[in-house]
Amino acid sequence: MDALYPRLLVTRFAECFDFYRAVLPPLTGANLVKGAPEGPYANWDVEEQAVLVLYDRAAMAAALGTDGLPSRPAASAQDAAMLVLRVGDVDKALALCLEHGGVLVAPATDRPEWGPTLRSAHLRDPEGHLIELQSY
Repeated sequence: MDALYPRLLVTRFAECFDFYRAVLPPLTGANLVKGAPEGPYANWDVEEQAVLVLYDRAAMAAALGTDGLPSRPAASAQDAAMLVLRVGDVDKALALCLEHGGVLVAPATDRPEWGPTLRSAHLRDPEGHLIELQSY
């Protein structure tokens, strides 16, 4: 049974699918279990445990009856959530993500104030979700 995993609601499903299909296997060992670029659903697992699920935002809104509401908060708002991936090499992981459509937010940086050996980088996926790559 999957205890807890992120489900990202996306409007640019095919772009996000291609991004995560390219970066999750080498960064986390996750394998695509179900889904295709057409959507509306895709999930990646590690050892039969969900790691990430993508779901079409419009499909979820229709299911909840919220399809008449705005789909995104104001662009100038601070982030409310972040996907964190622990990786072996932050610099290599960042290069891989940027190569597949990620957008740089903060370059790879040593952050001893967060942990004595912690290194992190921040980027956005094609939908704009904030991702932290970290090693320690």
